Amino acid sequence: MTIVNSSNSNDLDTADNAEKEQRMYRDIYDAIMDHRLPARTKLTEQSLSQIYSMARHGVRKVLNQLCADGLVDLEPNRGAFIASPGEKEARDMFELRQNLEELALEKVLVQADVDGLAGLRQMVERERDAYQQGDRAQWIRLSADFHIELARMSGNDLLVEMLRRLVSRTTLMISSNEVPGTRPCSFDEHFKVLEALERRDKKSALHEMAQHLHQCACRTPKNVGKSFDLKAVLGQRG
Repeated sequence: MTIVNSSNSNDLDTADNAEKEQRMYRDIYDAIMDHRLPARTKLTEQSLSQIYSMARHGVRKVLNQLCADGLVDLEPNRGAFIASPGEKEARDMFELRQNLEELALEKVLVQADVDGLAGLRQMVERERDAYQQGDRAQWIRLSADFHIELARMSGNDLLVEMLRRLVSRTTLMISSNEVPGTRPCSFDEHFKVLEALERRDKKSALHEMAQHLHQCACRTPKNVGKSFDLKAVLGQRG
């Protein structure tokens, strides 16, 4: 008689579910940033459950995380939609980002060590390399991660959580409205901020970040939504 270890079986099921959830999150993130899922696209639980062979509670878990990160809006009695911030919200978000990122920079200037700044430089170099290699999804993800990593280096966990949502939501807007030939979030501008941090030049660091966020805000024209077939966009890998 073969005895099945139920504990091992449950562990495998949990790992499989976690992998599916991570894939679903990453697929939706990449599809948004790659213009394949525009603002106001509806994400139905039934469709996502079929695409990823997941139970609906797992789908809801991912949608809640996407909502927490500012990429999806959950509307009562209507469902989940790709976020579509309006012009006023965009202005408010960049105003708040300016204040929060200034706070992060001031703390990083005091607390960051050489190794921490070296790691940040490697991140920006990977961002540049991804852009040059045409890996758009990775490039945009690293572009957003630069700002979140700065917040982490500040040592303030609440600041990280606040900036994560703001950065994700504003990056979504910039990417969704990208004009051909422009960069949603320029690595050149990130290098300027980083170089000022390496020199411990507070005035220059704050100035370069303010200029960078101003340029980001200028890359956020109005969204234009349209309907898409979720299975055609997200179910390409079976």
